[in-house]
Amino acid sequence: MRHRRGRGIILLTLPLFLAGSSAFAGDAAPEINAGDTAWMLVSTALVMLMTPGLALFYGGMVRRKNVLGTMMHSFVAVALISLQWVLWGYSLAFGPDVGGWGLIGSLDWIGLRGVGTEPNPAYSATIPHQVFMMYQGMFAIITPALISGAMAERINFKAYVLFMLLWATLVYDPICHWVWAGGGWLGTLGARMFGEGSAYAGMKALDFAGGTVVHISSGVTAMVAALMLGRRMGYPSEPIMPHNLPFTVLGAALLWFGWFGFNAGSALSAGALSATAFIATNTAAAAAALTWMGLDWALFKKPTALGMVSGAVAGLVAITPAAGFVTPLSAIAIGVAGGALCRQFVQWRTRRGIDDSLDAFGVHGVGGTTGALLTGVFATVGAAGLLAGNPMQLALQAIGVGATIVYAVVVSWILLKLLDVTVGLRITQREEFEGLDLSQHGEAGYAE
Repeated sequence: MRHRRGRGIILLTLPLFLAGSSAFAGDAAPEINAGDTAWMLVSTALVMLMTPGLALFYGGMVRRKNVLGTMMHSFVAVALISLQWVLWGYSLAFGPDVGGWGLIGSLDWIGLRGVGTEPNPAYSATIPHQVFMMYQGMFAIITPALISGAMAERINFKAYVLFMLLWATLVYDPICHWVWAGGGWLGTLGARMFGEGSAYAGMKALDFAGGTVVHISSGVTAMVAALMLGRRMGYPSEPIMPHNLPFTVLGAALLWFGWFGFNAGSALSAGALSATAFIATNTAAAAAALTWMGLDWALFKKPTALGMVSGAVAGLVAITPAAGFVTPLSAIAIGVAGGALCRQFVQWRTRRGIDDSLDAFGVHGVGGTTGALLTGVFATVGAAGLLAGNPMQLALQAIGVGATIVYAVVVSWILLKLLDVTVGLRITQREEFEGLDLSQHGEAGYAE
């Protein structure tokens, strides 16, 4: 009887023992969280939508003979960089650091070898590694597509495709590694500059969702490309007007919508941080849109649709590096600054006759730099900036901005020079007169 009672106790306590074992196992190994995973899948789709949105945004601003060619610049990025990212781009950007220098990832994850469905705690402990990879891949897709705004209406499509592939590999992937990968030098800047035991050891150049990685890198490259390609035929003596502003307004709406995935998704979880970034994103975009529109209204007596949507995008760019680090009131200040400074630069470059066709540098280069530096001023959520009594953060932001600008400009110039010598960057005058749609793709955007 005593033995049967003992066996009964064991059988009754066995489920509790197994449950406790499972709990301890969960503590030891990361477990996928369904809510976080669902949010990151949605965010990935939102960021993917931004590139077709960019196609509409840029496509509406060019002349009708170039609408398909311009939209192709964005759509080809979705296909080409998707494959580049899977084959080697993700490994270079987020793979194990080479040599401890924080400059580039190894090729250990080439072809996604070792990138499975289990979480990688170095990046997120609650979502599958492949979901993180795919989410970051959408950033890699849109970044080179942004550069096309400076090349519009005159770039050789073959040269553009080759440049995009080389630039993603040699510029985007390394800068991404610097900022976001484990061991990247900008992500460990405090420890590298001041030592592990320093009070600044835990500090880094802050970039919540891509101010340096995406916008500054693409923006300064766009200016290099615009200067190397030269002006379009007839610019600036002849008016070159947008052919379809409703396209541009729709594209801006899709960008604003997708940007919630871009910024709030960078929290990598569904929680308080994603809510902070979500609110900051919308608030800054609204402030910048009204700022640009208001300045147009005050100076030219007309509130323009193009000005308002350009302002919205400028605000979205400016808040991107700061989205998870600032309060809503700080987001308003960043949005106002982004809208005003980007508009001021666009006016200046127009007077100087610089043909950054669709203001890729004016919005992304200027807006990204503004936002990255102001992150060092306004950061109070999870980090402390200048206004919180930490001027060192602003100094680290300036280092990150400077390094990104120098590297992107130098490597982009070399790549463009090589392609100009080999395949030719610019289409012929006859092809430019005919338009990209017919000369590069044998199609027409509209039936005559």
